[in-house]
Amino acid sequence: MDVSKNFGSMAFNDKVMRERLPKSTYKELKQAISENQPLPLEVANVVANAMKDWAIEKGATHFTHWFQPLSGVTAEKHDSFISPTPEGGVIMEFSGKELIKGEPDASSFPSGGLRSTFEARGYTSWDPTSYAFIKDGTLCIPTAFCSYNGEALDKKTPLLKSMHAINSAAKRILKLFGAPDSVEVTTTVGAEQEYFLVDKKYFDLRKDLLFTGRTLYGALPPKGQELEDHYFGTIKSRVSAYMKELDEELWKLGVLAKTKHNEVAPAQHELAPVFTTTNIATDHNQLTMEIMQKVAKRHGLVCLLHEKPFAGINGSGKHNNWSISTSDGTNLLNPGKSPEDNAQFLLFLAAIIKGIDEYQELLRISVASAGNDHRLGANEAPPAIISIFLGDELTEILDSIEKGYKLDKRKKTLMRIGVDFMPPFAKDTTDRNRTSPFAFTGNKFEFRMPGSSASISAANTVLNTIIAAELTEFADELEKATDFNEALSDLIKRTIKEHKRIIFNGNGYDKAWIDEAEKRGLLNLKSTPEALKYMLEKKDVEIFEKFHVFTANEIKSRYEIHIDNYCKILNIEAKTMLDMAKTDIIPAVGKYTAQLLETAKLKKEFGLSTTPESDIAAELSDKSVAMFNSVKTLSVLAEQAKNISDEQARAEFYHNEVIPAMESLRHAADSAELLTDGAMWPMPGYKDLLFGI
Repeated sequence: MDVSKNFGSMAFNDKVMRERLPKSTYKELKQAISENQPLPLEVANVVANAMKDWAIEKGATHFTHWFQPLSGVTAEKHDSFISPTPEGGVIMEFSGKELIKGEPDASSFPSGGLRSTFEARGYTSWDPTSYAFIKDGTLCIPTAFCSYNGEALDKKTPLLKSMHAINSAAKRILKLFGAPDSVEVTTTVGAEQEYFLVDKKYFDLRKDLLFTGRTLYGALPPKGQELEDHYFGTIKSRVSAYMKELDEELWKLGVLAKTKHNEVAPAQHELAPVFTTTNIATDHNQLTMEIMQKVAKRHGLVCLLHEKPFAGINGSGKHNNWSISTSDGTNLLNPGKSPEDNAQFLLFLAAIIKGIDEYQELLRISVASAGNDHRLGANEAPPAIISIFLGDELTEILDSIEKGYKLDKRKKTLMRIGVDFMPPFAKDTTDRNRTSPFAFTGNKFEFRMPGSSASISAANTVLNTIIAAELTEFADELEKATDFNEALSDLIKRTIKEHKRIIFNGNGYDKAWIDEAEKRGLLNLKSTPEALKYMLEKKDVEIFEKFHVFTANEIKSRYEIHIDNYCKILNIEAKTMLDMAKTDIIPAVGKYTAQLLETAKLKKEFGLSTTPESDIAAELSDKSVAMFNSVKTLSVLAEQAKNISDEQARAEFYHNEVIPAMESLRHAADSAELLTDGAMWPMPGYKDLLFGI
């Protein structure tokens, strides 16, 4: 594959638009995008016709408004380009009206009460800032999705609004530092995507994987990840072939897939892209997850995106590398060679520190899910406590600003490996901290808490909004100052002093950090129900309303969807566990127990020792009783949970009562698996799933 030739070949990108649109149309389109203005219908008609001709040349027969509803996946309704002619034939048509607006059924998507079943009308609206693309013979047009009354029913609309908010706020700050009015500010993201690959023939034999995306049962094999030999190890040929095709498919769509490697756990891998504008990065990550799963099937594999598909080994996250840049290419989070002298950088850093401290709960809520609860704080992902890692150099700079002492200028230290022919290289001024939820990594922050299956829109909507709020507050103060430099110095110093509690450069896995964080007054929201309680807090609602990212009703609807989804996932998992225990595991253990007893009976007739068979049979019998009792307990609790009317109370009941009952049932079953003949166990085990490729 000629990468440079094929990259973006299935995307209606800027290069294609320059080639296919009249110069005047192209100029009007770009102007409408940059000025955030509606596109005139006559211009939309020209764009739509060019888009249609290009798509048909690429083999497309249909178009769809591709959007991201609150169901957590993308949605599509396909319409063909055909239009009948009087002679009984068809012509291929696509109008500007069809490009700009679509009408999916708004009552059939989650709305959290914003739409009743009989109120069906909803609208999709073209997002011209994200390129259209061709997938499976269909022209996909990225769009926003709203109700008949204008409420956002998707994840893109709030994200775009948050990007507008941070652009407006950051421009005010930059103007104070002498930037021209023409400079625009945007956030950029690179979302590293972790995932597991398992053989499809084993996947198909696991009800838990089919229905829930994770294994609800499974004893650990003799070898897991303890030898640490999988991380960055040689990629197996079958996996390598999959990764190669995945790259090629993503490149065609204009997705900047860059890095691929084995992750820590067996059968776990990672793909990382190059940074791009946040809303495009969000679209691309949704596409990446979809294409990952499609390509896997072509190779007889299944791509698992659940945050914790296997107990006892690492789960999968999605590292959200977030930064702020200007339209002239300046990274506002680049400290420069002397960050202590870079007042503009320090002011943006201060805004981030203040925002993360004041709105910790919003960041935690943005990554909360039933699946992600298995990771956070489990010594494989950041703790559930939000903190910022800055590294020694930046922390010392902030300390010197707060306390007023002069900082010694430093030179880069050269690293010498100790082998003569290997050249020395500059040592970074700070180490990395993989246990930190929000770590500064040179010119960006790596938010490590999002789960692997999540849309990154929620986390970035929160980040953009809270930083916009702080920058706005800073601008309000500095614009009134009679002495800008003095006010700036005082503002940075005061912010550091009041919000430094959020900075932690140590080991986030250390239990001592939990106590230390509590002393600092930091939140430790260990579960989704615990985090969601904060979603309707007055200050958290007000910040979104102030910057027109969400209305109060939209926030309430998302709370209801979020907590309802948590309960539904736990209900499905509980029902799946009960089904597997009653129809698969307990009968299999019973059959093997009977076989052991029959063997013991025969051995006794010949005067042979029956100790191995009778002892194992007795132990398995005890496990069967434990499973049976756990099944009864879980059945009762799952039924009780469904009858709790209050949403928050129901979610807490699932977390406090149902999950422990599920764990008890699993413990008994996994113990029985270790005693049962592998040929008689009713499903493939961890050995096959993790090492079967």
